[in-house]
Amino acid sequence: MKQAVLSFLRGGGSALPGYRLALGVTLLWTGFFIVLPLCALIIRPWQDGVGAMVAATHDTRMFAALWTSFSSAFLAAVLNVPLGLLLAWALVRGDLPGRKVADALIDLPLALPTAVSGITLATLYGPQGWLGAPLAKLGLVLAYSRTGIVLALMFVGLPFVVRTVEPVLKNLPRDMEEAAVLLGARPWQVVTRVVIAPLLPALVTGFGLAFARGVGEYGSVIFIAGNQPFKSEIAPLLIVVRLQEFDYAGATAIALILLLTSLLALVLVSLVRRRLSVWGEQR
Repeated sequence: MKQAVLSFLRGGGSALPGYRLALGVTLLWTGFFIVLPLCALIIRPWQDGVGAMVAATHDTRMFAALWTSFSSAFLAAVLNVPLGLLLAWALVRGDLPGRKVADALIDLPLALPTAVSGITLATLYGPQGWLGAPLAKLGLVLAYSRTGIVLALMFVGLPFVVRTVEPVLKNLPRDMEEAAVLLGARPWQVVTRVVIAPLLPALVTGFGLAFARGVGEYGSVIFIAGNQPFKSEIAPLLIVVRLQEFDYAGATAIALILLLTSLLALVLVSLVRRRLSVWGEQR
């Protein structure tokens, strides 16, 4: 331990100029802006005692909102996986006109303010919207329901899948597909065993990132969800409601559950990705 501290003070044996300063600033930034807020969020719900925390969690409205957020985020992430794969394939392997414009538009949900995304989706898919009105005549109601929530989460989560799969697909040699065809592989075997198999870790990573983003999404959802308790109310909105009611224990309890769920999802995704990577190397 002593040798490690001395090595750090001396520069860690690194040839990079400003190593100690850069590392110190990084640790300081991480501590103040990431570790400290997370610790405060974990500790705050327990400050009023275990009884207050238990009472805050005995709330059927909270569990309904959590179920709406988790189920909608999961479904949106699942639907984004094949859609993101197809878009990444079109961007990498396709030679379509306007490909650069489409590539730039993929990142649009990340650049737009979430409130702008929500208002745009509500305008398009609302009962009087450009797409909502004709769909309503066909019996398809998208806005102000869980379907609208899934639609909004798909919009904000799609870039995570595309940008995760795209670099892996670029590095995937096309010779493997040609060799598989020459060896007598059928088209579905080429797709599943030669193309999809190396992309599985990236697909799982994109799914996890989209799910984690969807669990805590707020601005792009509230305008199209309808926000009806026990039906289309999401957990982030209920946090705001509890804060307006000065129920800080209830708000922080919901926030803690969302935080732990997102962290657990990312850990599970990391484990699955490593397992798939090892399986792919063994093959």
